[in-house]
Amino acid sequence: MHLAYPAVLAALLFCVGVYGVLARRNAILVLMSVELMLNAVNLNLVAFDVWLRDALHAGQALTLFTIAVAAAEIGIGLAIVLMVYRNRGTSDIDRLRDTAEHPGPGSPDGPPGTRTDETPTGEKAEATA
Repeated sequence: MHLAYPAVLAALLFCVGVYGVLARRNAILVLMSVELMLNAVNLNLVAFDVWLRDALHAGQALTLFTIAVAAAEIGIGLAIVLMVYRNRGTSDIDRLRDTAEHPGPGSPDGPPGTRTDETPTGEKAEATA
């Protein structure tokens, strides 16, 4: 078996995965693109393992480990995407940028000159024991 055929196929798969990560806006499609990239790496591992005729089959063992890690990654990633979809109603990555909390005018991290440390008149702090 020529090593060039699986290597070219893996390179094409990896390039399609990179394009999907960079161009897609849907979080599910981004996760699928990451899986494509991991499968391209797995194809290279198995191809080089067969080509080198490794007695321990280290490439295939590493491929099984990579598949297990990818399954855990996709499980956690889908759980996060589903929770974001339930809270926001969209899985669009561009719309998820506003999830960071912006400091308000009274917070210490707010714009300068807007912090109010004094308590309003008429309010007293109560001490509880």
